[in-house]
Amino acid sequence: MKAYVPRVIVAAGAACLLLPVRPLPLTAQSDIAVHYRSDARRILTAVREQGRQWDKLVALCDGIGPRLSGSAGDRASREWALETMRSDGLENVRSEPVLVPHWIRGDEEASLIRPARRPLGLTTLGGSIGTPPGGLEADVVMVTSFDELEALPDAEVRGRIVLFNVPMRRTDRSMAGYGEAVAYRSGGPAAAARKGAVACLVRSVGTGPAANLHTGVMQYVDGVPPIPAAALTMADAGALARLCDAGRRVRVRLRLGARTMPHVNGANVIGELVGRERPDEVVVIGGHLDSWDLGTGAHDDAAGCIQAMEAARLLLALDLRPRRTIRVVLFAAEEMGELNGGNGYARRHAGQVHDHVAAIESDAGAGPLIGFSAGGTTESGYAVLRSILSLLEPIGATELRIGGGGPDIGPLGTEGVPVLALWPDVSRYFDYHHSAEDVVENIDPVLLADGTAAMAVMAYILADIQTPLPRAEGR
Repeated sequence: MKAYVPRVIVAAGAACLLLPVRPLPLTAQSDIAVHYRSDARRILTAVREQGRQWDKLVALCDGIGPRLSGSAGDRASREWALETMRSDGLENVRSEPVLVPHWIRGDEEASLIRPARRPLGLTTLGGSIGTPPGGLEADVVMVTSFDELEALPDAEVRGRIVLFNVPMRRTDRSMAGYGEAVAYRSGGPAAAARKGAVACLVRSVGTGPAANLHTGVMQYVDGVPPIPAAALTMADAGALARLCDAGRRVRVRLRLGARTMPHVNGANVIGELVGRERPDEVVVIGGHLDSWDLGTGAHDDAAGCIQAMEAARLLLALDLRPRRTIRVVLFAAEEMGELNGGNGYARRHAGQVHDHVAAIESDAGAGPLIGFSAGGTTESGYAVLRSILSLLEPIGATELRIGGGGPDIGPLGTEGVPVLALWPDVSRYFDYHHSAEDVVENIDPVLLADGTAAMAVMAYILADIQTPLPRAEGR
């Protein structure tokens, strides 16, 4: 076992502290903060002064654009990521094949026919079938909950278009408001179809401008006939709801050209900073490379991918090579709901899952950082994480939320790997999420840098401490 080399740390207004030559036990949380304070400061400074995260964001979002799985943009983004990580000097850069969904949006339009004629703002939900080629036209029945729909006689729904008008509430420290509203996007079409509806509309799930459109995946259910499904702008959903509440007959015409193609070849993109002592032990960091097609996926999830890529590049540039390997994984096909990239990675590396000491994901946008969420470790492990977070005080990212991780590292978490995720304030995230507003203009370069720094500090220390985070009991 290699002892630590003594190093001198100079703190502002304090005397120099000479660390003893000894292994750093996991339980010595205060020692962790003291030992890595100098390295953390170097990382924080380098991200601000030498970081290339903004240039990478522009190259991916503006240079390539939307990256819906199976699309030309999806393929181009993988090539870009491979080339960029090789140019950055990362090691073992490669792609690992997975099959991914291929859904095509096609043309889409909607019009209010009664009580007045005007176009409606609409976008098809991911995975939806299309309408017949000539479109479909039907009266609208509006509900504000699944219970309200269920209480209606089937005869009042059969042959109609169901509109779920459920506003999303704004939250800052959790995604609870999103979870409440998105249930109607994902489950509304099947619920409407069970009652005999011919199509389903949902109020766009978001907190942004009233004219914003929000897409996202929906799910059909075996044994329930699939029906076309789309989101209306918040303004149009509200207008139709008010007309229905007033007892007016509301009739809408839809034409959706969506279609689902067979799965196609895709891939997770991987690059590594190989560990100096225990290269077979791994800390995974990453995000998902695919995006929806209304914007350019800047927050969701170009930011997360680039934070991981830049974290590894900067550690290499600073000659901070940890004991264990830091593996950047840019996951495929998260948005279409099958988690093909995350599940594919876990299957491919099932034989090495016990060598994965932690996995960190960034998939909640580049908002102001609160800290990290974490799961899958013990009380002593959480104490270690709190000690590491104390080093992020200069960027205000010091809080630990127990429970969490991220969708693509979820399969690793199921196998017992401790999982973490960047935890940003999400009060503005759903102004942009899955919409045409998810573009570079709505990313703050300083906050993007903060996420990069937090990822780098956390990954480096977890990959370097003498004893890895303990797994939760039974793992």
